[in-house]
Amino acid sequence: MTWLDCSFLIASQATAQPSVEPMFVKVLATTLFALAVLHTFAVKKFAQWAHHYPQGSLQENLLHFLAETEIVFGLWASVMFFAYAAAHRSIHHAVQYIENELDFTEPKFVLVVMVVAATRPVVQLAERMILSVARLLPLKETVSFFIAALAFGSLLGSFITEPAAMTLLAMLLKDRYFDRGISRPLAYATIGLLFVNVSIGGTLTHFAAPPVLMVASKWNWGFWHMLTNFGWRSAAACVVSTLIVTAIFFRQLNSLQLPDASRRFIPTWLTGLHVACLAAVVYFSHYPDVFFGVFMLFLGLVTATREYQDSLKLKEGLLVGFFLAGLVVFSKLQAWWLEPLIQNMSGSMLYYGATALTAITDNAALTLLGSQVPNLSDELKFALLAGAVSGGGLTVIANAPNPAGAGILQSSSAFSDEGINPGKLFLGALMPTAVAIVFFWLV
Repeated sequence: MTWLDCSFLIASQATAQPSVEPMFVKVLATTLFALAVLHTFAVKKFAQWAHHYPQGSLQENLLHFLAETEIVFGLWASVMFFAYAAAHRSIHHAVQYIENELDFTEPKFVLVVMVVAATRPVVQLAERMILSVARLLPLKETVSFFIAALAFGSLLGSFITEPAAMTLLAMLLKDRYFDRGISRPLAYATIGLLFVNVSIGGTLTHFAAPPVLMVASKWNWGFWHMLTNFGWRSAAACVVSTLIVTAIFFRQLNSLQLPDASRRFIPTWLTGLHVACLAAVVYFSHYPDVFFGVFMLFLGLVTATREYQDSLKLKEGLLVGFFLAGLVVFSKLQAWWLEPLIQNMSGSMLYYGATALTAITDNAALTLLGSQVPNLSDELKFALLAGAVSGGGLTVIANAPNPAGAGILQSSSAFSDEGINPGKLFLGALMPTAVAIVFFWLV
């Protein structure tokens, strides 16, 4: 064993227990987090600046890199890592903070479930299921499928997890709407509706949505509690919001041409194996070593059946995982200002405060911090979770599955070269967020 190994072992033992960070480190982390949030709103500017330089030049490539929404929090988390090491005068201290005090299970899970859910057999199965619901509506398929996908498909997040539901819906909506010349207002209204409905649509159960998972076991909330207190509200809000958007853009949706109905043949047994892999990943979602093992078997299956497969969404999954990992690095060091804020709020203040705070911090991180506040009343517990999911569509960072949807949809023709504009996304999500507020707090 070398002297470096020995020093690392000593440092590991010395920092095995969670440490109390100095205030200047917490303030530094919050400052860098704020800069990362501002960066997400400036990605369009970076893309515009890139066009001022020769194609293929270092400046153009660097600015295009900075214009990628998915790299923002991972990039600033890298800055945070070195700033943390400098503040403690030890690179080992920063490594131990990453290794011992943070949990990257969720980013790993989102990476895996996004790749598995975006395969041709799973997407075609989901499309057939949504079509079966759409055909119950006496409307043209371009309208009925829109309603079925966003009103009922969003609720799948309560069973197959929100990241998987987001991935499936984004793939289907991209093919049927975003790549078919829809207007920019409809595109932003749809993505805002998608983000909000997936955020609230995961509350029918106690095991599938990240913000619910953070509190369900600690507060002893089971399936029946979630269904009777949250589930019916989310289902009603999803339906009402979707019908409002459909009514506003009915003429445009009704004028769209149906996509090519021909689908390449996929054996039933192969679809069954894909569903089994997806189910196994979801079932073992809290055990990364296990679901990565399932993922390796899945990659072998895809390689052996490549004639029935499309290209895997590995790049998109990796970028989204990197995005969420960056959020994890920052979230723990925001407790110093979030916890006192939560403790001093009434029910209404906490609900509306959580709805607003979710726009600038992942809602699962928010509910996790809230679950650690002692002696919360039942009203405050409801307000915290309800507010966290109500605001989950306002920004890309508000809910863990949002980057998955954004990563798939931003390359569509509806957004051209500018990508998804954070300000327009916020505006597109305002109406469904208002409907969620009505059902979760005012009814």
